[in-house]
Amino acid sequence: MVLFQPDIPPNTGNIARLCVATNSTLHLIKPLGFSLNDKRLKRAGLDYWDNLKLEIHNSLDDFLKKYKDKRLFLASTKAEKPYFEANFSEGDFLVFGSETQGLPEDFIASYYDYSINIPMTDNVRSLNLADSVAVVLYEAIRQVCFNR
Repeated sequence: MVLFQPDIPPNTGNIARLCVATNSTLHLIKPLGFSLNDKRLKRAGLDYWDNLKLEIHNSLDDFLKKYKDKRLFLASTKAEKPYFEANFSEGDFLVFGSETQGLPEDFIASYYDYSINIPMTDNVRSLNLADSVAVVLYEAIRQVCFNR
């Protein structure tokens, strides 16, 4: 699970808890909109922080260099393919943008075939980041764990 420049501490805390529950690694790409000592971040993650597999990357370029051989799926409201049409495999990375800015458009364009969205009505701009991560992560788990 990859969060690009997350802004809201409780969202990241909830996602951290989700990562512990699913044995997923959480990758945070700087700059972060909060300190890792933020009490709202810690509160949302409860007492699971010691069990979290966490990697922090100084930039998107640093992350991409380190994991250049991995498949990335980019979640964005700008993508056209619904997440449930993606074919996930073990080892894939799910990448989500910040709550306020999303992912850079040129990054999405460079991974167009691997960009996915969560279908929704026109009544909202987007879903909460933690909710979006849960929806897509559990679909990936469903595909990987039950299609072996």
